[in-house]
Parts: sequence; structure tokens; C-alpha cells
Amino acid sequence: MKEITPRQAKKALEQGAILLDVREAKEYSAENVEGSLFIPLSELAVRRGEIPNGRTIITICRSGGRSAMAAQILGQVGFDAVNLKGGLIAWKNEN
Repeated sequence: MKEITPRQAKKALEQGAILLDVREAKEYSAENVEGSLFIPLSELAVRRGEIPNGRTIITICRSGGRSAMAAQILGQVGFDAVNLKGGLIAWKNEN
């Protein structure tokens, strides 16, 4: 599974990547990155058709654990998926 730093993620987003937040609804509604796509990890298998193919998918959660699982799952089914190392915590610290 590939990982990306917040700085690299910001550049990738500027180039058309998609930020996929895989936290639960309560977490997402409390705080999120503007413009992110929201699909909880628990719903990823049934909702992956909502994720655009052909673009890099950057997965994010609070600290990087759930998003690492999401990136692995998506990679196994053909998506170009990378995990945001350190999650939302790292994102906030760098941005």
C-alpha cells in the first residue's frame, strides 16, 4: 500500500486527485476537509461505485489506520489509491 504526505496530497489534489474520507458520519460532520468525498470504511464495499475511476484516490481518516485499509481494498480492485500518512491530524498540522 502506497502512502503520501499531506504536502504531496495537496499537490496531487491540485492535479485532480480525489480525497476520500473513510471515517464515520459523526466524525465527518464534526470536521472534514472541504471538497472531500465521504464514504465510511464500513460502507466502502457497497458504495465503491460512487468513486470515480481513472483518478488517484487519496484515502484519509483521523490518524491513518482506517484509511490504510481503505487504500489497500481499493488497490486490490483496480483503483490508484494511496493513504494519507498521519490522516487528518497530519493534514491539519501541515495545512
